[in-house]
Order: sequence, then structure tokens, then C-alpha cells
Amino acid sequence: MSAAAEAPAQPGSQSRVTKINEAIIRIAGNSQDGIQAIGGFLARLAGRSEQEVMTFMTIPSTISGGPSIFQVRIGSGEVLSAGDEADMLLCFYQHSYEDHIKSLKLGGIVLYDADHVTPKPEWQENYRHVGVNISSLTVEAIGGTGRDKGKNIYSLGLLAKIYDLDVAKLKKLFTERFGGKDASVLNNANACFDAGYNHSLENLLKSYQFYAGADKGGHQVVMNGNEALAYGLIAAGIRFGAGYPITPWSDIMELLRKELPKYGGSFIQCEDEIASVSMAIGASWGGRVAVTGSSGPGISLKSEAIGWASMAEMPLIVVDVQRGGPSTGMPTNVEQSDLNIATFGGHGDSPRVVLAPSGVEDCFYTAIEAVNIARKYSTPVIILTDQGIATRIEAFPEPKLEQVCQDISPDLTPVADHKPYDLNAPDGVTRHLAPGTRVASGKYPVVTGLEHDEMGHPTGSPKVHLSMIAKRRNKLRKLAWELPTPKTYGPDEGHILLVGWGSTEGPMREAVDRARAVGDAFSCINLKHINPLPNGLEKIFKGFHHVFVVELNDEGLYGYGQLASVLRARYTDPKIQGINKVDGLTWKVKEILDRARTLASTK
Repeated sequence: MSAAAEAPAQPGSQSRVTKINEAIIRIAGNSQDGIQAIGGFLARLAGRSEQEVMTFMTIPSTISGGPSIFQVRIGSGEVLSAGDEADMLLCFYQHSYEDHIKSLKLGGIVLYDADHVTPKPEWQENYRHVGVNISSLTVEAIGGTGRDKGKNIYSLGLLAKIYDLDVAKLKKLFTERFGGKDASVLNNANACFDAGYNHSLENLLKSYQFYAGADKGGHQVVMNGNEALAYGLIAAGIRFGAGYPITPWSDIMELLRKELPKYGGSFIQCEDEIASVSMAIGASWGGRVAVTGSSGPGISLKSEAIGWASMAEMPLIVVDVQRGGPSTGMPTNVEQSDLNIATFGGHGDSPRVVLAPSGVEDCFYTAIEAVNIARKYSTPVIILTDQGIATRIEAFPEPKLEQVCQDISPDLTPVADHKPYDLNAPDGVTRHLAPGTRVASGKYPVVTGLEHDEMGHPTGSPKVHLSMIAKRRNKLRKLAWELPTPKTYGPDEGHILLVGWGSTEGPMREAVDRARAVGDAFSCINLKHINPLPNGLEKIFKGFHHVFVVELNDEGLYGYGQLASVLRARYTDPKIQGINKVDGLTWKVKEILDRARTLASTK
């Protein structure tokens, strides 16, 4: 906890109150314990209290469940990552205690369920232990079902007392969450919370109170990355989607299935991945950009059809929520190992656009950008997010929907004539007419996965094939020239430049802040546009002695990961090196700094 001031104990109080800027709380138990609910309530409360928040979670991939954690970082200032070391560990079982106590800062608080945890003497000197019989006291508060149904809310009451959280706002969240259920559910939740909040914590030396968050000048919204991406697609004008369930994409699918009908749209669950991408392509040909999505294994199955969309130059949005691989791999863990398949995963030369949002808020706006690029360049666009962003909860300023929402309904205005694949078009970009659009000449084009002439009719002409290959390639070159050069976080020159993509941005920026605070010349850039790359990167690279690409994928045969391989191929610069890991966890700031300093000292 970042403590700034300490107030003396008030008469009759049990501890001193310390004002803090931020706190990192790790909750450890089993997946059946509702620890995600505790973290979700804390995160949403922070968002409604004008505070910054970021979360991180791990859940077992087996149906039977198992050990799970949820970490919440709440701050009155900017929060860039979920945090390296926790200030408090709330643990429900002995394995939770033993597996996670070393994630605490020295002097941190262990709040444990004394019904199931026996502290180890060797750790009691380094950490403050606070034991509460959480399970039995919950049963006492609401009856025999409490052990399984309410101890998470009882524990939330304890945390609310320790951190002086806004009880009224928390109880409003309870009403929103449980109000649609039987009245007993909400009553039990309030009873559990009150029992925990009123429990005497006599062995806690301090309680804490957050400084007020900065006035954001408007409302904040709180959601996870999957939710932000889905709502961004709706705001962009998407009204049709098709998909097949797979972790962690399924949440997007379910939200679109629920929300699209409210706007005159629909989402179809298909029998498999191939059917879903094919149905989305058909809907896009119908005149309005459609969406499909999956995770790595499903993207593999969709690859042939994505190639068809590249050949037919069909606008299409494909969402890839990356997870640990290969094959079924670690489906509930984070990884960034689908960059190669997203960029190159297809037979023949089948160019497509690849974008990678860096956080929850960016998911919303990247979805809109992806739709606009797909429409402007008549091309598939793959959005590469990952499990870390998908399940992470953040607070961000409410989008100005009246400015960003758009209508992309097809234009059925009659035309005199039409050649969709016109090789002499001024911008070189294909324009499809929505089916039903009248063409006065009577010459209607066709759409096919075969190589084709300007009207879409199949051809085996070498000359036409060369021209069409160049046409499909050059429109992405044109897009590259329009992309903004990424802004450098930190000075434009220095010793070490960290380069990342997607969810690595926050930890990298925090690493830069820490490094510069002790006099190390670090900077970083984060790439959203993976294919094509934006122009101007080589000028940025020239300002640094070392360029280290931070990725959550394997270092490969030659010592650098997937984005680093692309950058080395593009710029032929040997100082581009990789910092990689594949443990299924997000980057810690300390890991990045240690690896960068070690690598720089050996080069």
C-alpha cells in the first residue's frame, strides 16, 4: 500500500487510520468460492468512486474447478498494471495460504479463514496475520448454506471495514447483481456483508482509507475487455455475428447474442467454426460488415475461409481472444502466441489487417477502428486480444456514444455500371454493391474464391493473377501510410527501448517509470497495428542502443518471439531482441526490468 498520512485512532476505535494512494489485494481460494465476485464488486466500486482500477485473475480450466485467484489494484492515481506484490492476501485454504503468501510485500497483511488455515511460524515474522473464522461465522450469520453461498460476501464485509469502503455504493451493487433473483438471495448477501463488516478485528493494528480519486469530469464505466469489445462492435454498426463457443471468446458471443436483437440485429451460434466464419462472410457480402470470433484453435479452423475473404476482398471482422497453446493448451491462461497465425495463417498470399488493443478501454475503440478499416479497404480485419484483457476489469471515461456510434446500413442506390475489382480504380480498393442494388447496364458481378477478373469471373490468366495479387497487397501498403507512428512513452532517445503489443503496454509503461526514477534511460512504445506495421518505427529504433520486444510467447529457435521476428525481418536490425515468457501469467514490472537490464549487460 502506498501510504501517505496516518491519522491517530479515534476514541473507541480499534486501530489507526492510514490514508493511502493505492492497494493491491489478492484473493485466493477455489473457483467455487465466488472470489471473482469479490474482485468484481471491488473493481466496480472503485470505478464508481472516481478511482483507477485494474484486475487480474486465474481460473482452472477443468469443469471440477480448483485453485483460483483474483487480484485487484485500486488507486487514487493512474494504475497501469495489476501490480507485482500484494498489500493484502485474503486466503480461504491452506493451499491458498502456502501458494500465495510470497506474493505479498514484506509487512503485508494476511487475512485468512481460521477454520481452514494454520499459519506457519516462519512467516509470521514477515507478514501481519489476521485470522477470522470466516466459514463458521458465515454459517452463523445466514444458516447452513453459508459456508458455500456466502463466505465471499462475508469476506467482502471484512475488506470494506479494513479499507473504509463506501457501504452504500456496495449495497447498491448487491441490489443490481442479486435484485432479479429470489428476495432471500439479496437478504442473505446483505446479512453476510453486515456480519463481516461488524466483526471486531482486534489484532489489526491499522485500517486504511483511500484518498479521493481525481475528478474525471464525467461518468466512468467499469467492464472487462470482452464486454468493451462487444459494445464497441455494436457502436461501430455491427448487426450480425456468428460463432461457436470457446474459452475465452464465448463471453463476447453471449453478450452479442443478448444485445444485438435490441438494435435490430442477431447473433447465430453455428454448428462449428467453419460454418460460423462462412455465415459471417455471407452476411458481410450482404452489405453490412459482420463479425465472427474464436480463440487459437478456432482460428485455425477458420483459416481457409479467411483466405476466401481475402481473395474475394470481403470486409469481415474476426476476433481472436488468445489463450495458452498450442492445441487446447492452457485455455484459461494468458498468452500472445497467435500473432503468426493471425498475420500469416493462410495458404497462398492472403493479406489481412491485424490490430491488437492494449487494454479494456482500447478494446472498445479498436472495435470501431477495425470495422472502419474493413469497410474502407474491403478486407478481413483480425482483432488480437488475449485472456488477460478479456477478463481484466478496468474503469474508464464513458464513451461519447452520440459521437462514436455509426450506421453502416447498405446503400442500395442504383448505379449505371459496376466493376468491383476494377484494376484502374484511383485508390485501388474494391467496392462491393449490396445484393439487390440495381445496375442499369445489366452486368452484375459475381463473388468467388477463385482468381477472377474485374467482374469477379474466374480466370487462369497469369497477367490478371499478377495484377490482382498486387492489388490486394498494395491496398494494405496504402493503409500503412495512413497509420500514425506510435508515440514513445519517455524520451525519443536513450539506452533501452521496450517494444510491446496488446496487454504488455501497462506493465511496460510502469517499468519505464520505475527505471527512469532511478536514472535509467528507458522508454517504450506499444504497437496496435501489427499488420501492416505503421511507418516511422525505424526512426524511433535509431534513438536507442537496445530494442527489446516484450511478448507473452516463446523465444523460438533463434531467441526472439513472434513480433520481434516480424520487426527483425522488416528492419534487418540485429539490436532488436526478445524478452519472452510463457508461464500463462501477465508480465510483472520487476520481470521486465530484470530481464531488460540483464539482456542489455550481455549485449
